[in-house]
Amino acid sequence: MGRKGGKRHLKRLPAPAFWPIQKKMWKWAMRPRAGPHSMDKSLPLGVIVRDLLKLARTGRESQLLISQGKIKVDGRVRTDYKYPVGLMDVVEIPEAKTRARMVPAPKKGLALVDIPKEESLFKLCRIKDKATVRKGNIQLNLHDARNLLVKVENPRNPVEDTYSTGDTLRINLPDQKIVQHLKFAQGSYVVVTAGRNVGKHGKIASIETSSANRPLSIEIQGSDGENFRTVAEYVFVVGETTPLIELRGQ
Repeated sequence: MGRKGGKRHLKRLPAPAFWPIQKKMWKWAMRPRAGPHSMDKSLPLGVIVRDLLKLARTGRESQLLISQGKIKVDGRVRTDYKYPVGLMDVVEIPEAKTRARMVPAPKKGLALVDIPKEESLFKLCRIKDKATVRKGNIQLNLHDARNLLVKVENPRNPVEDTYSTGDTLRINLPDQKIVQHLKFAQGSYVVVTAGRNVGKHGKIASIETSSANRPLSIEIQGSDGENFRTVAEYVFVVGETTPLIELRGQ
């Protein structure tokens, strides 16, 4: 009889390479639960508490700490130690005065960076897709599985429908109110989320036209002054001319 549903366990050897765990000392690893991020682009909250924040020595200790409701992700209390924490998520422990954001890191994929209290009050979300729903409203589908509804009188009026795929929204936490719209355009400040240039950031120098056989590519002027190219799918807008969030160095 075939398997019903997905796997519930994960061995350490096939775990994502950027996870900060010892692959050969133990056999099993925490498998992230299904949620807003895929397994290869997230970390279980228990691994973050134990291996990154160093607040627990074992998985059992991290599980007990998280179950007490003292840890917030994106402004909401999370009690599941397998909750997947991914790109741009904000992890906060008010009692320990610890606040960090998950950002792309060179040669690592994802890493936590400490952020001030003011920065923990908002999150940046990339528009992955959009659609027109009932009553002519626009639904924005974001990279972390959020769906925001924008009410407009005429969604086919380009003056009102200013949101495009690839743009970034700055939303307040935890009420998800849109406070700023960052366009994917020349001159915008971006960070690379995948590929060989992962973690690098800078301003968009130029945007090439795409074709059926060639994806949309852009040229970025890095923060170190050197230019490099990547595909638009790997780019995340984080500011108009300067980044709104803390980033890892190149």
